[in-house]
Amino acid sequence: MAQIKFFQITRLMKKITKQTYIDWYSNMLFWRKFEDKLAAVYIQQKVRGFLHLYNGQEAILAGSLHAMELGKDRMITAYRNHVQPIGMGVDPKHVMAELYGKATGTSSGLGGSMHIFSKEFKFHGGHGIVGGQIPLGAGMAFGDKYNNTGGVTLCYMGDGAVRQGSLHETLNLATLWKLPVVFVVENNGYAMGTSLARTASHEEIWKLGLGYEMPCGPVDGMDPVAVAEAMDKAIKLARDGGGPSFLEMKTYRYRGHSMSDAQQYRTKNEVEEYKKIDPITQVKDIILDKKYAKQSDLDAIEADVKERVAECEKFAETSPYPDKSVMYDAVYEQTDYPFIKHKLS
Repeated sequence: MAQIKFFQITRLMKKITKQTYIDWYSNMLFWRKFEDKLAAVYIQQKVRGFLHLYNGQEAILAGSLHAMELGKDRMITAYRNHVQPIGMGVDPKHVMAELYGKATGTSSGLGGSMHIFSKEFKFHGGHGIVGGQIPLGAGMAFGDKYNNTGGVTLCYMGDGAVRQGSLHETLNLATLWKLPVVFVVENNGYAMGTSLARTASHEEIWKLGLGYEMPCGPVDGMDPVAVAEAMDKAIKLARDGGGPSFLEMKTYRYRGHSMSDAQQYRTKNEVEEYKKIDPITQVKDIILDKKYAKQSDLDAIEADVKERVAECEKFAETSPYPDKSVMYDAVYEQTDYPFIKHKLS
Protein backbone atom coordinates (compact mmCIF):
# COMPACT_ATOMS: atom_id res chain seq x y z
CA MET A 1 0.00 0.00 0.00
CA ALA A 2 3.03 2.30 -0.02
CA GLN A 3 2.10 3.62 -3.46
CA ILE A 4 -1.18 5.11 -2.22
CA LYS A 5 -0.82 8.62 -0.86
CA PHE A 6 -3.81 10.04 0.98
CA PHE A 7 -3.39 13.55 2.32
CA GLN A 8 -4.84 15.15 5.47
CA ILE A 9 -6.78 12.06 6.54
CA THR A 10 -6.74 12.03 10.33
CA ARG A 11 -10.04 10.36 11.31
CA LEU A 12 -9.64 6.77 12.44
CA MET A 13 -11.32 3.92 10.62
CA LYS A 14 -14.25 2.20 12.28
CA LYS A 15 -12.77 -0.50 14.50
CA ILE A 16 -12.57 -4.07 13.27
CA THR A 17 -13.87 -6.05 16.22
CA LYS A 18 -14.77 -9.60 17.16
CA GLN A 19 -18.29 -8.92 15.91
CA THR A 20 -16.91 -7.59 12.62
CA TYR A 21 -15.20 -10.90 11.94
CA ILE A 22 -18.27 -12.91 12.87
CA ASP A 23 -20.45 -10.71 10.64
CA TRP A 24 -17.92 -11.03 7.81
CA TYR A 25 -17.98 -14.80 8.10
CA SER A 26 -21.78 -14.94 8.15
CA ASN A 27 -22.22 -12.48 5.29
CA MET A 28 -19.51 -13.84 3.01
CA LEU A 29 -20.70 -17.40 3.56
CA PHE A 30 -24.25 -16.35 2.72
CA TRP A 31 -23.10 -14.60 -0.47
CA ARG A 32 -21.11 -17.70 -1.48
CA LYS A 33 -24.01 -20.11 -0.85
CA PHE A 34 -26.46 -17.73 -2.53
CA GLU A 35 -24.34 -17.81 -5.69
CA ASP A 36 -23.93 -21.58 -5.44
CA LYS A 37 -27.70 -21.96 -5.32
CA LEU A 38 -28.05 -19.76 -8.41
CA ALA A 39 -25.58 -22.00 -10.23
CA ALA A 40 -27.67 -25.04 -9.30
CA VAL A 41 -30.99 -23.59 -10.45
CA TYR A 42 -29.35 -22.23 -13.61
CA ILE A 43 -28.46 -25.79 -14.61
CA GLN A 44 -32.13 -26.64 -14.07
CA GLN A 45 -33.01 -23.75 -16.43
CA LYS A 46 -34.95 -21.91 -13.75
CA VAL A 47 -32.59 -18.97 -14.22
CA ARG A 48 -31.85 -18.14 -17.84
CA GLY A 49 -29.61 -15.92 -19.89
CA PHE A 50 -26.14 -15.06 -18.61
CA LEU A 51 -25.06 -15.74 -15.03
CA HIS A 52 -21.84 -14.27 -13.59
CA LEU A 53 -20.96 -15.44 -10.07
CA TYR A 54 -18.90 -13.72 -7.36
CA ASN A 55 -17.32 -16.77 -5.68
CA GLY A 56 -13.85 -15.89 -4.39
CA GLN A 57 -14.19 -12.12 -4.54
CA GLU A 58 -16.31 -11.66 -1.40
CA ALA A 59 -13.59 -9.92 0.65
CA ILE A 60 -13.81 -6.88 -1.63
CA LEU A 61 -17.47 -6.36 -0.82
CA ALA A 62 -17.05 -7.14 2.89
CA GLY A 63 -14.18 -4.67 3.31
CA SER A 64 -15.89 -1.99 1.25
CA LEU A 65 -19.10 -2.16 3.27
CA HIS A 66 -17.10 -1.72 6.47
CA ALA A 67 -15.75 1.60 5.18
CA MET A 68 -18.95 2.93 3.59
CA GLU A 69 -21.67 5.08 5.12
CA LEU A 70 -24.70 3.04 4.09
CA GLY A 71 -27.63 5.26 3.24
CA LYS A 72 -25.34 8.07 2.08
CA ASP A 73 -22.77 6.42 -0.20
CA ARG A 74 -23.58 4.81 -3.55
CA MET A 75 -22.32 1.74 -5.36
CA ILE A 76 -22.28 0.89 -9.04
CA THR A 77 -20.68 -2.12 -10.71
CA ALA A 78 -20.75 -4.38 -13.76
CA TYR A 79 -22.73 -7.56 -14.30
CA ARG A 80 -21.26 -9.68 -11.46
CA ASN A 81 -23.75 -7.96 -9.20
CA HIS A 82 -26.02 -10.28 -7.22
CA VAL A 83 -24.58 -10.05 -3.71
CA GLN A 84 -23.57 -6.37 -3.56
CA PRO A 85 -27.16 -5.11 -3.17
CA ILE A 86 -27.74 -7.75 -0.50
CA GLY A 87 -24.78 -6.35 1.43
CA MET A 88 -26.24 -2.87 1.13
CA GLY A 89 -29.58 -3.92 2.58
CA VAL A 90 -31.71 -5.29 -0.26
CA ASP A 91 -33.80 -8.35 0.70
CA PRO A 92 -32.02 -11.35 -0.89
CA LYS A 93 -35.37 -12.99 -1.64
CA HIS A 94 -36.16 -10.18 -4.07
CA VAL A 95 -32.72 -10.44 -5.66
CA MET A 96 -33.21 -14.15 -6.33
CA ALA A 97 -36.72 -13.50 -7.62
CA GLU A 98 -35.27 -11.00 -10.09
CA LEU A 99 -32.95 -13.67 -11.46
CA TYR A 100 -35.96 -15.96 -11.85
CA GLY A 101 -37.68 -13.19 -13.83
CA LYS A 102 -40.48 -12.94 -11.27
CA ALA A 103 -42.77 -10.00 -10.47
CA THR A 104 -41.41 -9.84 -6.90
CA GLY A 105 -37.89 -9.16 -8.17
CA THR A 106 -35.97 -5.93 -7.62
CA SER A 107 -37.00 -4.74 -11.09
CA SER A 108 -40.24 -6.73 -11.39
CA GLY A 109 -38.35 -9.42 -13.28
CA LEU A 110 -37.44 -7.09 -16.14
CA GLY A 111 -33.72 -6.76 -15.36
CA GLY A 112 -32.52 -10.27 -14.68
CA SER A 113 -29.06 -11.36 -13.62
CA MET A 114 -27.02 -8.46 -14.98
CA HIS A 115 -29.29 -5.60 -13.92
CA ILE A 116 -29.99 -5.66 -10.19
CA PHE A 117 -30.96 -2.18 -8.96
CA SER A 118 -32.16 -0.55 -5.77
CA LYS A 119 -32.82 3.18 -5.67
CA GLU A 120 -33.78 2.87 -1.99
CA PHE A 121 -30.42 1.40 -0.94
CA LYS A 122 -28.35 3.41 -3.47
CA PHE A 123 -27.21 0.39 -5.44
CA HIS A 124 -27.21 1.47 -9.08
CA GLY A 125 -26.51 -1.73 -10.98
CA GLY A 126 -25.69 -4.06 -12.59
CA HIS A 127 -24.53 -3.06 -16.16
CA GLY A 128 -24.10 -5.46 -19.05
CA ILE A 129 -21.98 -3.16 -21.22
CA VAL A 130 -18.30 -3.63 -20.37
CA GLY A 131 -17.13 -0.38 -18.81
CA GLY A 132 -20.54 1.23 -19.24
CA GLN A 133 -20.89 1.87 -15.52
CA ILE A 134 -17.65 3.87 -15.23
CA PRO A 135 -18.84 7.25 -16.58
CA LEU A 136 -22.18 6.72 -14.85
CA GLY A 137 -20.38 6.37 -11.52
CA ALA A 138 -18.60 9.67 -12.10
CA GLY A 139 -21.90 11.26 -13.09
CA MET A 140 -23.53 10.20 -9.82
CA ALA A 141 -20.54 11.55 -7.91
CA PHE A 142 -20.93 14.84 -9.77
CA GLY A 143 -24.58 14.93 -8.71
CA ASP A 144 -23.68 14.38 -5.06
CA LYS A 145 -21.03 17.09 -5.22
CA TYR A 146 -23.39 19.52 -6.98
CA ASN A 147 -26.13 18.90 -4.41
CA ASN A 148 -23.67 18.82 -1.49
CA THR A 149 -24.99 15.52 -0.12
CA GLY A 150 -21.67 14.39 1.35
CA GLY A 151 -22.05 11.07 -0.40
CA VAL A 152 -19.27 9.13 -2.13
CA THR A 153 -19.74 6.82 -5.12
CA LEU A 154 -17.88 3.50 -5.23
CA CYS A 155 -17.45 2.53 -8.88
CA TYR A 156 -16.33 -1.06 -9.52
CA MET A 157 -15.07 -2.62 -12.73
CA GLY A 158 -13.25 -5.73 -13.90
CA ASP A 159 -9.71 -5.91 -15.23
CA GLY A 160 -11.05 -6.16 -18.77
CA ALA A 161 -13.02 -2.90 -18.48
CA VAL A 162 -9.87 -0.84 -17.97
CA ARG A 163 -9.13 -1.36 -21.67
CA GLN A 164 -12.16 0.80 -22.51
CA GLY A 165 -11.58 4.38 -23.59
CA SER A 166 -14.42 5.57 -21.38
CA LEU A 167 -12.27 4.78 -18.33
CA HIS A 168 -9.63 7.31 -19.34
CA GLU A 169 -12.16 9.99 -20.24
CA THR A 170 -13.80 9.47 -16.86
CA LEU A 171 -10.57 9.49 -14.85
CA ASN A 172 -9.59 12.76 -16.52
CA LEU A 173 -12.82 14.58 -15.67
CA ALA A 174 -13.11 13.02 -12.21
CA THR A 175 -9.66 14.31 -11.33
CA LEU A 176 -10.22 17.72 -12.96
CA TRP A 177 -13.46 18.27 -11.04
CA LYS A 178 -12.32 16.47 -7.86
CA LEU A 179 -15.38 14.25 -7.87
CA PRO A 180 -16.19 12.20 -4.74
CA VAL A 181 -15.70 8.80 -6.35
CA VAL A 182 -13.50 5.76 -5.69
CA PHE A 183 -12.67 3.66 -8.74
CA VAL A 184 -12.10 0.01 -7.84
CA VAL A 185 -10.71 -2.56 -10.27
CA GLU A 186 -11.60 -6.12 -9.23
CA ASN A 187 -8.67 -7.79 -10.95
CA ASN A 188 -9.44 -11.52 -10.97
CA GLY A 189 -6.76 -12.20 -13.55
CA TYR A 190 -8.92 -12.90 -16.58
CA ALA A 191 -10.98 -10.59 -18.76
CA MET A 192 -13.62 -13.18 -19.61
CA GLY A 193 -11.10 -15.86 -20.62
CA THR A 194 -8.08 -13.77 -21.58
CA SER A 195 -5.26 -13.22 -19.12
CA LEU A 196 -4.11 -9.70 -18.34
CA ALA A 197 -0.66 -10.45 -19.73
CA ARG A 198 -2.16 -10.96 -23.21
CA THR A 199 -4.11 -7.68 -23.29
CA ALA A 200 -1.83 -5.12 -21.65
CA SER A 201 1.75 -3.91 -21.91
CA HIS A 202 2.03 -4.11 -18.12
CA GLU A 203 0.17 -6.08 -15.48
CA GLU A 204 -0.03 -3.50 -12.69
CA ILE A 205 -3.37 -1.89 -13.43
CA TRP A 206 -3.18 0.56 -10.51
CA LYS A 207 -0.43 2.47 -12.32
CA LEU A 208 -3.05 3.84 -14.72
CA GLY A 209 -3.95 6.25 -11.93
CA LEU A 210 -0.47 7.77 -12.03
CA GLY A 211 -1.24 9.35 -15.39
CA TYR A 212 -3.97 11.39 -13.73
CA GLU A 213 -1.98 12.16 -10.57
CA MET A 214 -4.63 10.55 -8.38
CA PRO A 215 -3.95 8.37 -5.33
CA CYS A 216 -3.64 4.80 -6.57
CA GLY A 217 -2.20 1.48 -5.60
CA PRO A 218 -2.62 -2.31 -5.30
CA VAL A 219 -4.68 -3.95 -2.55
CA ASP A 220 -4.93 -7.58 -1.41
CA GLY A 221 -8.47 -8.26 -2.55
CA MET A 222 -8.59 -11.60 -0.72
CA ASP A 223 -8.25 -9.90 2.69
CA PRO A 224 -11.25 -7.88 3.94
CA VAL A 225 -9.05 -5.98 6.42
CA ALA A 226 -6.71 -4.77 3.68
CA VAL A 227 -9.70 -3.79 1.56
CA ALA A 228 -11.38 -1.94 4.45
CA GLU A 229 -8.23 0.02 5.25
CA ALA A 230 -7.65 1.12 1.66
CA MET A 231 -11.32 1.93 1.03
CA ASP A 232 -11.59 3.88 4.28
CA LYS A 233 -8.77 6.20 3.26
CA ALA A 234 -10.05 6.62 -0.28
CA ILE A 235 -13.64 7.30 0.83
CA LYS A 236 -12.55 9.84 3.44
CA LEU A 237 -10.38 11.62 0.88
CA ALA A 238 -13.31 11.82 -1.54
CA ARG A 239 -15.73 12.96 1.17
CA ASP A 240 -13.34 15.71 2.29
CA GLY A 241 -13.14 17.16 -1.23
CA GLY A 242 -9.81 15.60 -2.17
CA GLY A 243 -11.11 13.93 -5.31
CA PRO A 244 -10.99 10.38 -6.68
CA SER A 245 -8.72 7.40 -6.05
CA PHE A 246 -7.94 4.38 -8.23
CA LEU A 247 -7.49 1.05 -6.44
CA GLU A 248 -6.59 -2.32 -7.92
CA MET A 249 -8.02 -5.15 -5.82
CA LYS A 250 -6.08 -8.31 -6.65
CA THR A 251 -8.54 -11.17 -6.32
CA TYR A 252 -9.60 -14.41 -7.98
CA ARG A 253 -12.87 -15.97 -9.11
CA TYR A 254 -13.33 -19.68 -8.54
CA ARG A 255 -16.05 -20.15 -11.12
CA GLY A 256 -15.94 -19.28 -14.80
CA HIS A 257 -16.55 -15.85 -16.27
CA SER A 258 -20.14 -16.99 -16.68
CA MET A 259 -21.90 -20.33 -16.45
CA SER A 260 -21.15 -20.98 -20.13
CA ASP A 261 -17.39 -20.64 -19.58
CA ALA A 262 -15.47 -23.90 -20.14
CA GLN A 263 -12.42 -22.37 -18.38
CA GLN A 264 -9.90 -23.85 -20.79
CA TYR A 265 -7.56 -20.90 -20.20
CA ARG A 266 -6.57 -22.10 -16.70
CA THR A 267 -5.88 -25.34 -14.87
CA LYS A 268 -7.74 -26.89 -11.95
CA ASN A 269 -4.48 -26.77 -10.00
CA GLU A 270 -4.38 -22.99 -10.38
CA VAL A 271 -7.89 -22.67 -8.95
CA GLU A 272 -7.01 -24.95 -6.04
CA GLU A 273 -3.92 -22.89 -5.24
CA TYR A 274 -6.04 -19.74 -4.91
CA LYS A 275 -8.54 -21.57 -2.72
CA LYS A 276 -5.74 -21.85 -0.16
CA ILE A 277 -6.16 -18.11 0.43
CA ASP A 278 -9.96 -18.16 0.24
CA PRO A 279 -11.28 -15.03 2.02
CA ILE A 280 -13.95 -16.97 3.92
CA THR A 281 -11.39 -19.51 5.14
CA GLN A 282 -9.04 -16.70 6.19
CA VAL A 283 -11.74 -15.05 8.29
CA LYS A 284 -12.80 -18.38 9.77
CA ASP A 285 -9.23 -19.19 10.79
CA ILE A 286 -8.86 -15.82 12.55
CA ILE A 287 -12.14 -16.34 14.41
CA LEU A 288 -11.01 -19.74 15.68
CA ASP A 289 -7.40 -18.71 16.38
CA LYS A 290 -8.47 -15.68 18.42
CA LYS A 291 -11.30 -17.65 20.05
CA TYR A 292 -13.92 -15.17 18.86
CA ALA A 293 -16.26 -18.15 18.47
CA LYS A 294 -16.27 -21.92 18.72
CA GLN A 295 -16.58 -24.31 15.80
CA SER A 296 -20.09 -25.13 17.02
CA ASP A 297 -20.99 -21.42 16.71
CA LEU A 298 -19.74 -21.37 13.13
CA ASP A 299 -21.66 -24.56 12.41
CA ALA A 300 -24.80 -22.81 13.63
CA ILE A 301 -24.06 -19.86 11.32
CA GLU A 302 -23.65 -22.25 8.41
CA ALA A 303 -26.97 -23.94 9.20
CA ASP A 304 -28.68 -20.55 9.37
CA VAL A 305 -27.15 -19.54 6.03
CA LYS A 306 -28.40 -22.74 4.41
CA GLU A 307 -31.90 -22.09 5.73
CA ARG A 308 -31.94 -18.47 4.54
CA VAL A 309 -30.79 -19.45 1.04
CA ALA A 310 -33.53 -22.10 0.92
CA GLU A 311 -36.07 -19.42 1.86
CA CYS A 312 -34.84 -17.27 -1.03
CA GLU A 313 -35.21 -20.18 -3.43
CA LYS A 314 -38.73 -20.97 -2.20
CA PHE A 315 -39.77 -17.32 -2.48
CA ALA A 316 -38.48 -17.09 -6.05
CA GLU A 317 -40.03 -20.43 -7.03
CA THR A 318 -43.50 -19.52 -5.72
CA SER A 319 -43.58 -15.89 -6.89
CA PRO A 320 -45.69 -15.10 -9.97
CA TYR A 321 -44.30 -13.97 -13.30
CA PRO A 322 -45.00 -10.32 -14.16
CA ASP A 323 -47.99 -9.43 -16.30
CA LYS A 324 -47.04 -8.75 -19.91
CA SER A 325 -48.27 -5.17 -19.60
CA VAL A 326 -45.45 -4.45 -17.11
CA MET A 327 -42.99 -4.16 -19.98
CA TYR A 328 -44.58 -0.79 -20.81
CA ASP A 329 -44.65 0.57 -17.26
CA ALA A 330 -41.00 1.54 -16.99
CA VAL A 331 -40.63 3.14 -20.41
CA TYR A 332 -41.95 6.65 -19.79
CA GLU A 333 -42.43 8.78 -16.69
CA GLN A 334 -45.63 10.19 -18.16
CA THR A 335 -48.47 7.95 -17.00
CA ASP A 336 -50.88 9.00 -19.77
CA TYR A 337 -48.40 8.67 -22.62
CA PRO A 338 -50.34 8.06 -25.88
CA PHE A 339 -49.07 4.58 -26.69
CA ILE A 340 -49.92 3.08 -30.07
CA LYS A 341 -52.44 0.32 -29.53
CA HIS A 342 -50.71 -3.05 -29.19
CA LYS A 343 -52.15 -6.49 -29.66
CA LEU A 344 -51.28 -7.34 -26.03
CA SER A 345 -53.40 -4.46 -24.75
